[in-house]
Amino acid sequence: MTNPAESLVDLLDLERIEVNIFRGLSPNESLQRVFGGQVAGQALVAAARTTDGERPVHSLHAYFLRPGRPGVPIVYQVERVRDGRSFTTRRVTAVQQGRTIFNLTASFHKPEEGPFEHQLPPARKVPDPESLPTVTQVIREHHGDLPEQLERMARRQPFDIRYVDRLRWTPEEVKDAEPRSAVWMRAVGPLGDDPVVHTCALTYASDMTLLDAVRIPVQPLWGPRTFDIASLDHAMWFHRPFRADEWFLYDQESPIATGGRGLARGRIYDAEGRLLVSVVQEGLFRAL
Repeated sequence: MTNPAESLVDLLDLERIEVNIFRGLSPNESLQRVFGGQVAGQALVAAARTTDGERPVHSLHAYFLRPGRPGVPIVYQVERVRDGRSFTTRRVTAVQQGRTIFNLTASFHKPEEGPFEHQLPPARKVPDPESLPTVTQVIREHHGDLPEQLERMARRQPFDIRYVDRLRWTPEEVKDAEPRSAVWMRAVGPLGDDPVVHTCALTYASDMTLLDAVRIPVQPLWGPRTFDIASLDHAMWFHRPFRADEWFLYDQESPIATGGRGLARGRIYDAEGRLLVSVVQEGLFRAL
């Protein structure tokens, strides 16, 4: 069976069908819609492939406009907005079956030395990832054998996820919980040495657990839900180089949820506590 990390690299390897037009595969999975991190990661690949490769992405801002259909290819159309002396800007439109489902604007910056540097330290100390169980192990310990669909999804998961705080399983445990969550993550196998692949893989991963912080005070993360969740928009700022196949800590919190929308923000650190990426996302929450 193909390693899930290799499958992720294949998923991010778009087909070029014109100078500024790319086509990406969408796995035919039993989901209601395409995973948002997949679309964001593929769109960033398309944007990066129209640059000279010498300027890493430093930020992206994206909107999820319509749900994508699993199993149907997605076409990414890139607009070359600007090629300046230090910055390059690209706008990407993702189209599926003739309808725009996603927009992304990405900015790339030529590496340079700044006049100063500083960083706030991580908000808290956390256990080492190797000392924590995988999320699959925790769920099995609580539920026993996983349902077949969840078991298949676990086998195809490209990232090892380990929750820093214990998972809550009942409404009583959820009550009065703070809207915060932290996970250690890394790809389950090597991703190669292309920095673009690592950046786009982490973009994929950034959408996997961020809205957990919104949900934690409301319902257990694993179990029946009384509401539907959809990502509305997503923004990322990339501060330092990194590898997505090495452990990174994703510290997440939700400052507010109101009007059917929840805001979440995350900070991604390496194992030494260096801030790598900042993330903000808003999600839509509707009663089922």
